[in-house]
Amino acid sequence: MEHKPEGSPPQAESCLPNRQEVSLEDGNEEMALESLQLLQIDTEFESGRALPMDGEMWCSKNVLRKQRHWEKIVAAKKSKRKQKRERRKAQHAENTGVSPQQSKRVLKAMTKEKLLAAKSSGPKLCIDLSMTNRMTKKELSRLAGQIRRLYGSNKKAKKPFWICLTGFTTDSPLYEECLRMNDGFSNYLIDTTEEDCLNLFPLESLVYLTPDSEHALEDVDLDKVYIIGGLVDESIQKKLTFQKARENSIQTARLPIQEYMVKNANAKNYHSEILAINQVFDILSTYVETRNWPAALKTGVSLGKGYVVPCTVK
Repeated sequence: MEHKPEGSPPQAESCLPNRQEVSLEDGNEEMALESLQLLQIDTEFESGRALPMDGEMWCSKNVLRKQRHWEKIVAAKKSKRKQKRERRKAQHAENTGVSPQQSKRVLKAMTKEKLLAAKSSGPKLCIDLSMTNRMTKKELSRLAGQIRRLYGSNKKAKKPFWICLTGFTTDSPLYEECLRMNDGFSNYLIDTTEEDCLNLFPLESLVYLTPDSEHALEDVDLDKVYIIGGLVDESIQKKLTFQKARENSIQTARLPIQEYMVKNANAKNYHSEILAINQVFDILSTYVETRNWPAALKTGVSLGKGYVVPCTVK
């Protein structure tokens, strides 16, 4: 009498017409049972009718169906992630002019080359940090964060600036904050000096950017050195940068917010032209690339400042 494995479905052969008989002569009863189950499931799918089966067979059918469904979901997600990666690579290549196949090491070397070249041929920007002794620790922390964002924007710029931190001492609280908050700060490709910006360049080449100036900045001149005061919005001491420039007979200019933007009505009736140093830099950098003040001002003047570029201005 033929031996049947324990738990095998009764009359398995009669339930599977026109199928090749599965042999049990090899002694692998478990494998034979699994084969019978799969054959029975396939028969049901092809005929569109339910076949009698015990609880174990019904469980196997549900498991297989759920597994197939899950595999489709996983495959779809993988395909979507792959497409998203390819779009990001293509976008990055378009923005940087670098093919996606180039390694991070190559990109890093190209960025370094651009930043070093800006020292001799790019627009020049000084961050005047000589007044940080008037600031609180919270303000110093915010300033350190702004320096990090400014440097990050300059690395991505097509036409980077040469940047110098002046009045910057290594024993100052700001230096400690920069080291604490900015990874790799000591390796930044910028110049730092304890000297004041007034002592580094000819007086006639300096332009101090301050919102209190009466003169709007019309263009970015490669022969000029532009200075941004290293202060933050929370400082209650007004017109410090303007007073310093006037006392030292330095030419001043303000961003042309009034010329290209209008006041936007808001609940607090708040309007301010005081920007963070990284916002000022983003405006200057965008203008150097686009030669378009409205487009440049949009990048740095947030809606919270209460100014917008009119729709009629392009």
